[in-house]
Amino acid sequence: MVVVSLPFVIYYVCKAHYIERHGENFSEEKRYKMARKCISIMMHNGRIETECYGQELLPKEGGYVMYPNHQGKYDTLGIMYAHPKPCTIVMDAYRSKMPIVDSFIELVQGSRLDKHDMKSQMKTIISIADEVKTGRRYIVFPEGGYDNNKNVMQEFRAGSFKCATRAKAPIVPVALIDSYKPFGINSIRRVRTQVHFLEPILYEEYDGMTTQEISDLVKSKIAVVIERQLKEKNKRGL
Repeated sequence: MVVVSLPFVIYYVCKAHYIERHGENFSEEKRYKMARKCISIMMHNGRIETECYGQELLPKEGGYVMYPNHQGKYDTLGIMYAHPKPCTIVMDAYRSKMPIVDSFIELVQGSRLDKHDMKSQMKTIISIADEVKTGRRYIVFPEGGYDNNKNVMQEFRAGSFKCATRAKAPIVPVALIDSYKPFGINSIRRVRTQVHFLEPILYEEYDGMTTQEISDLVKSKIAVVIERQLKEKNKRGL
């Protein structure tokens, strides 16, 4: 996939740098359109199919924060492919500096979180909350990272939900299934992933709850969908 996509990668990385230098001429919509174009090319070359569910449940107006389970490098790409309106991501500052990833983060105007600096983390959370208040949509992975966990969820970090609680914004749980396969299986065979946007949890519903209680609620909702879908796959022998 990398070899076949290399000419496109070089072209879009150069274009992303151009957009960054002339950012005032490129709206968030134009940036997101280009990002999704890159994702579509990569999916085609990598023989990746992503089934999308629940787009009709996404809030029609205003900003919100999406909280998915975390499986691998394809997670964000799958969500953006499935998400019709511009959204962005908060990512570990160290990983975000990797080649190509750095250009992608700049293109979608994402945020970088320094996991080793608590003061910096709080500033980033406040900044994200302020952006969500203005109508931006963020992807935040409450598991923090992934380590060959596949379709098994790890512990959710309650602190990650402060981005939404400070903004008093809707929380959108997102269930990812088989999202580890595109970059986690050493094979050229076609792979299929799933993205499920679940019913948003409005501020009025979680007001008064602790971030740990919110974390447990979101995790339980995602777990139900993953368990149901895996049972259906087993029935079909997939």
